[in-house]
Amino acid sequence: MRPTRRHFLVTGTLASLGAHALSQTSATQTMNPGAAGAVPTMGVLPAAGPEVTAQDFQVAELLMQVQLTPAQRAEAAGNWRTSMAPLAERRTGPHTLLLSDADVPATVWNPQLTGVHSGVAPVASTISVTVREQPTKPLPTADADIAFSSVADQGRWLRGRQLTSERLTRIYLDRLKRYNPQLRCVITLTEAHALEQARRADAELAAGKDRGPLHGIPYGAKDLLDTAGIATTWGAEPFRNRVPKTDAAVIRMLNEAGAVLVAKLSLGALALNDVWFGGQTMNPWVPNEGASGSSAGPGSAVAAGLVGFAIGSETQGSILSPSMRCGVTGLRPTFGRVPRTGAMTLSWSCDKLGPMARTVEDTVLVLAVISGYDAGDLASTPAALVYDGSKANLRGLRIGYFERWMHEAPATEVDRDAVDQLKKLGATVVPVTLPDWPYDSLNTILFAEAAAAFEEITLDHRVDQLKMQTPEAWPNTFRQSRFLSAVDFVQADRLRRRVAAEMARLMGTVDLLLVPTMRDEMMVIANFTGHPALCVRTGFIQLAETRSDWLPGSVPTYKLNPPALVPYGVTLIGQLMGEGPLAQTGSALERASGASAERPSGFA
Repeated sequence: MRPTRRHFLVTGTLASLGAHALSQTSATQTMNPGAAGAVPTMGVLPAAGPEVTAQDFQVAELLMQVQLTPAQRAEAAGNWRTSMAPLAERRTGPHTLLLSDADVPATVWNPQLTGVHSGVAPVASTISVTVREQPTKPLPTADADIAFSSVADQGRWLRGRQLTSERLTRIYLDRLKRYNPQLRCVITLTEAHALEQARRADAELAAGKDRGPLHGIPYGAKDLLDTAGIATTWGAEPFRNRVPKTDAAVIRMLNEAGAVLVAKLSLGALALNDVWFGGQTMNPWVPNEGASGSSAGPGSAVAAGLVGFAIGSETQGSILSPSMRCGVTGLRPTFGRVPRTGAMTLSWSCDKLGPMARTVEDTVLVLAVISGYDAGDLASTPAALVYDGSKANLRGLRIGYFERWMHEAPATEVDRDAVDQLKKLGATVVPVTLPDWPYDSLNTILFAEAAAAFEEITLDHRVDQLKMQTPEAWPNTFRQSRFLSAVDFVQADRLRRRVAAEMARLMGTVDLLLVPTMRDEMMVIANFTGHPALCVRTGFIQLAETRSDWLPGSVPTYKLNPPALVPYGVTLIGQLMGEGPLAQTGSALERASGASAERPSGFA
């Protein structure tokens, strides 16, 4: 999840009221089932927890943002110990039950809307990726030039026997060792594993067995994807010695495609920001600036030419934010397109896995491999992916943009120039609007799911080991979320459906949306509705000062002297399961801007 400056209203119940420890007693309460007008209730649960008074409810109202009368408070307190407190038995009573990562919520979010065509194939799916035809470039003589080349070019050299996977892997391993002390983007270097995979790839290619465009290409994985026998730490102190026994579904798919895992890359602890137990991951373009999070390691490593591509994850901005900050291409797929089996859970209904690379076409090549259904992820679904990189213009496409947003922070001249570029490429660009709704209220769902996912380390205080202990960091958010109201959760879920319907209406009028990358409303909306997004570098901005870390107090602010020229990416939002047209548009913008070939100084 991306870091955020917004402050969210926290509401809640009395389940965790005060500092009292819940206890179980033998007292019971019954009712006369034959009394006239009696309403059957549970009424026979053993009394539990501390005595709760009307004054306790009055204090809790400040958190709940509700107001009761004195009589209502007395009534609510009267049967609290027999009607509500026992509901916490799963974590406090004699029938304590520890939930595992495999216990996903019974209600599974599905972004598809009844009667709205999304391109989802019910059984089989068509995967068709056509890269732009161009003459094969000669193999560069300098290792750095090879390292910064696209996955597509590296694949051509491998198949043309101009380059071996082992040599390419050693180039990246050497760069990872050289630059990681400065960037802190690597948690685990998988050198022996990578060389074994590279040699196998070379042998297979030499024997005529071609597994596809990623065969022999070295990559890095965000360290929340399980790797059998290789530490997967989630960037967090309590899990730094965690070693899974099986591979995540995405790792398995990449293994089958012949890709070579060279490193487990850093993430902000438990997928927030860019600070992990090894320090802060830095941005190659501005070495005294954080890479942003939570896919900090993938963003930093791709930008510095340390891997061919990387796998990141997003719950709310964790692919887009570091992609923009570090000047790489980040593709956040439609919710459900890429299976999350074996990935750390932050939010069952929002988490997504996606590629980060140096070009748009590279992200599509990776997406084609990791798309599909897996039985371990109930939300995963097969879906068509059709991309044709040979299209040179965007004639026939309608692309919406929010005119007001283009003239407000965080929009820049690069965003406004992108609107003009789309027109020149033949697209019809139309202004659109969305209702002014309380979109941040949707985060009730995210916070509740995140707190549930990490309930155990919150209650036993292991969360206190995390380096980030600011008010906006996870430890405090997990504790606050114990007070979230179940009613508010359901109401947020209802709002989610309404927002999804509104997005369906809007996306029915256009093919794509162009938005400033870090626009808060769309970051929340599209992540909760499940729409795909692509961040593509289209220009540079002068950064004079004050790009401090997103979390106040986590790192000092600083001034850049002289001002730095840093990459900037615009974001396109696509139709559900519409990554093909999304990528074709992004690729056209990428070629028109000519900004993607620039490299950060000091790493070239």
